[in-house]
Amino acid sequence: MSTATVENQAVQSGAAGAAKFAGSDSRKFNYFTPKGRKPTHYEDMTLDVQPDPKRYLLQDWILSFGDGTPTYSEKWTLARCSDWHKYRSVDEEWERTHYQRQSTIVGMIAQAVENARRAGAPARIDKTWVKVLEKHLGAYKHAEFGVATALMHAQRYGYTQMINSTILTNASYKLRFAQDLTLYLGDIGVDIPGFDAEIGKQEWLESPIWQPTRQLVESIGGATDYLEKVFAINVVFEPLIGELFRSGFFMQMAAAQNDFLTPTVVSSAECDYQRNLANSIELLHMLVTDPQHSAHNIALFNKWMVFYGDLAVRAALNLQPVWSLPRTKVAQFEAAFDSALERMLTISAQLGLQLPASMTK
Repeated sequence: MSTATVENQAVQSGAAGAAKFAGSDSRKFNYFTPKGRKPTHYEDMTLDVQPDPKRYLLQDWILSFGDGTPTYSEKWTLARCSDWHKYRSVDEEWERTHYQRQSTIVGMIAQAVENARRAGAPARIDKTWVKVLEKHLGAYKHAEFGVATALMHAQRYGYTQMINSTILTNASYKLRFAQDLTLYLGDIGVDIPGFDAEIGKQEWLESPIWQPTRQLVESIGGATDYLEKVFAINVVFEPLIGELFRSGFFMQMAAAQNDFLTPTVVSSAECDYQRNLANSIELLHMLVTDPQHSAHNIALFNKWMVFYGDLAVRAALNLQPVWSLPRTKVAQFEAAFDSALERMLTISAQLGLQLPASMTK
């Protein structure tokens, strides 16, 4: 039996109903403030699922590491925040909705590939373009897998469940897309004589075209600050490498090579990125407008922008020779790169950040 003081009255019982707590007869949520007028299902499923001594965990952290580091620590990122629990994802995705969306995408791609193979479409793809798919789409899937594993690590260190959920769904989308590309190349390879589904790995590890991109991906993976990884991937890598290569090359070039299937597979990653970018901007904007720490965070993010931006620009420019490979050239690298820089300018303006000299014309 323990003594609890509730509404200024000492209660000498642990029996259910022995004490009347403040708000116990209320039909409204009172343990968190919803972002909108009413709590959403997403907020119900994520907010305060991960404990925090600053919010209701009165006995402090139940578990900690051997060196005394708590289960979750605000020191796992150099960014600072007055209230990490303020963040809500824009897409409001939680476990059930995430599985549903992933399943829909996988089903769409599988059906498109099945129908195309039934019609004999892979065998009609331009032979020069087949080599591009083998080597360069095959190499790019390793970049997607690399940033996915970086996000998997980052997810563990997010301070709140809302932040964790956002990073985890981001990682899941990247893993799914890397798998999509692997399965896609394997499927069409069955219908194309002599198709080499393994040469993409060799290109990724050895080709001079891909080594700066590989350096960028491995630099991101080597970071220890979880928010630095999220920033580097969604603010820098995706516009300058991901979108550049997916939209600026494959989705522009493929149809002219009699390949109408690759854009369908690749397009799913573009939809993924729109969600991931919106969530990232929401989180980062919260930090750059923090009433106490905005100046610190802006300076930190500008530092990250310079480091990863310089690596990404070098990597992007090194991919330029790929644009000259297709037999029918309907897109130019310069136009794709200019679009990537415009995207970077838009993102930086939303966050009040400065682009490094390497991104200015």
